[in-house]
Amino acid sequence: MEAVPPKLYGGTERIVAYLTDELVELGHEVTLFASGDSQTRGSLVPVWPHALRLDAGMRDYLAPHIILLETLARRAHEFDVIHLHIDYLGYPLLERMDVPFVTTLHGRLDLPELRPLYEAFPDVPVVSISNSQREPLPIANYVETIYHGLPEDLLSPGTGEGGYLAFIGRISPEKAPDAAIRIAAAGGMNIKIAAKIDKVDQAYFEEHIEQSFSLPHVEYIGEIDESRKSEFLGNAAGLLFPIAWREPFGLAMIEAMACGTPVIAMRRGSVPEIIEHGVSGFIVDTEEEAIAAVARLPELDRGRVRRAFEDRFTGRRMAEDYTRLYERLIALEQPARLKLA
Repeated sequence: MEAVPPKLYGGTERIVAYLTDELVELGHEVTLFASGDSQTRGSLVPVWPHALRLDAGMRDYLAPHIILLETLARRAHEFDVIHLHIDYLGYPLLERMDVPFVTTLHGRLDLPELRPLYEAFPDVPVVSISNSQREPLPIANYVETIYHGLPEDLLSPGTGEGGYLAFIGRISPEKAPDAAIRIAAAGGMNIKIAAKIDKVDQAYFEEHIEQSFSLPHVEYIGEIDESRKSEFLGNAAGLLFPIAWREPFGLAMIEAMACGTPVIAMRRGSVPEIIEHGVSGFIVDTEEEAIAAVARLPELDRGRVRRAFEDRFTGRRMAEDYTRLYERLIALEQPARLKLA
C-alpha cells in the first residue's frame, strides 16, 4: 500500500524499512518484497511498480497483494525464514509450505471477524507490537512482543524553543486532534498539526476539525516527510497524544522521544508501555489532567527523554530482538548469515 519507506505517512512501512536496513547492518541477507519505488539496503523484489495508496487509478488493491504472495511462494525455498507484514493474507499459503514464517501484527485486534479467523489458524506464529495489543484477541499464537524502533541517528534532539505543542499523524477520531486543540487552548499554548486527512475521515474532519484551523492558536501544516520531523518535533515543547482508541503502539511517541520532546498521552492501549510517567512524558486519564500536564512540561529533562528512547526504542534493539526470534523459529544455531524475506 505504501513504499518502503513511505514517502509521507505510513507507520508499518517505515518500521519494515528500518528493520530491513538494521538486519543488513547486522550482516544478514534480506530480500524485501515491496513496491518498486521502495528503497532498501536489502535486495528489492518489486512486485508492483509503485505504492498503491498514491495511485489514483488503482481500483483493486487486493490483486497486487496476490501477485506479491505468488512471487514470494515461488522463491520461498531460498529463505531460512519469512517475515510477513500484511496481516493474515499469507496464512493459507505459508502454512502449507515448508519454510518457517512469522507475522508481525501492526493493527487493531478488536474487530469481531478476527476471532473466527484465528480459530481457523490457531498455530500461525505472530508477533505483537505491545502487550496491550493482545488483549482483545488472546487466542492468537503470540510468540513474542517486540516494540518498534527507530535508527538511532534518524531524528535529532531539539531544544523545544519553538514554544508550541505538536500533533502528528492522522486527522481521525481515533487520534483525537479535536482533543489536542482543546488541550492546547486551555493550556494557553499554540499547537501545530502535521497530519494527513484520509478520505474515510473526511466527514469527521469537516464536522469536528476544519473550523478549528481558523483559530489563532492552531496552525495546520499537513503531512510532513522524514526530513522535516526533527525540526517539527524537536522545536515543540511537547507532543500531544490524546488518543481515543486502543493504540497498538504509537510510533509518534518514540519519534518525539528521539527528539527529546516529552509526550502527554492518554492512558489507552500501549501508552503505559511506551511512556515512563514523569520521565519521558505524562500519562493522563482526562483532558483536564492533560491541561495540567502542559504546565508541567518544563519539569522534564529533554536529555533524559532522549536517553529513554536510546535505552529502549532504537532500530538496532528491534533488529536484535527479531534475530533472536528468527533463530528460535528455525531451531538452529545462528548461522553466519541468515537469508530473510
